[in-house]
Amino acid sequence: MSDVELRHLAAMAAVVDQGSFSRAAARLGYTQSTVSQQIAGLEKAVGGAVFDRPGGPKPVRLTPLGQVVLAHARDLLARTRAMTDALDRFRAGEGRVDIGTFQSLSTAVLPLLVRRLREEYPACDIRLFEEETDPPRLDAVDLMFFDGRVDGDVEHRKLLDDPYVLVARRGDFPPGPVPLTALHRAPMVAWPPVCDQPRVEDTLARAGVQPRIVFRTAGNDAVLSMVRAGIGSAILPRLVLDGPVHDATLSVHALHPPFPPREIYLLWQAGRTHSPLAARAIELALDITSAYRPA
Repeated sequence: MSDVELRHLAAMAAVVDQGSFSRAAARLGYTQSTVSQQIAGLEKAVGGAVFDRPGGPKPVRLTPLGQVVLAHARDLLARTRAMTDALDRFRAGEGRVDIGTFQSLSTAVLPLLVRRLREEYPACDIRLFEEETDPPRLDAVDLMFFDGRVDGDVEHRKLLDDPYVLVARRGDFPPGPVPLTALHRAPMVAWPPVCDQPRVEDTLARAGVQPRIVFRTAGNDAVLSMVRAGIGSAILPRLVLDGPVHDATLSVHALHPPFPPREIYLLWQAGRTHSPLAARAIELALDITSAYRPA
């Protein structure tokens, strides 16, 4: 077994995935004879045939021994890819950092962070992942911006409080703060009930206010478009409005009594050793948000 090499296993997996030696060779960039040699070396190492070769146009089939080998081969290949990916984080220019984010922060705060990182590390590789899940997946990123604390082995750094406001079509409400009671049974557009949205609706319910949620969408621009079209008003964090400029058909109102603000945190897995680039990204995020004020 000491003679089994990763190239043998990669050739085997390619033959299985492609159904023939010739197509596997095309996928790997080898000649067909090279793939045949790799499989022959594997079969010698494991002591038996891993493929039945019916010949002609019929696809090759795994033997029972081949099925055992393939199960372990895929695991080894996956681990190798994970190691290669981890090394790429340090070899891509001046390093690589994977940052999890969400819509409103992506348009308001994140551009400032990316600009400063690029100024300090022009060749750095910054990869952003905007996947709003609850709870967030921290295993696939170096650090993540998230609107709330997370249980488990997670490091937290609070960045800022993001106050909630009412966004309405201009003229639907008089200027100034809007009492929550004015929203009772009024049509409203809202996010899906994930992340911080359930807390918004619980706050309304505790105040005895039951708006009619007539439309839900996860897209901030879609929410604002629905408000603009007169579908209903929306309660949104102020950060949502600090991205691209929106037209004058919208009005923004404070709420009375005010909602508890949305809390924005920077998260990462506890015990993680950061690359120099990731560590600098954390420092810059704290610096930028300490001076950040909603527009």
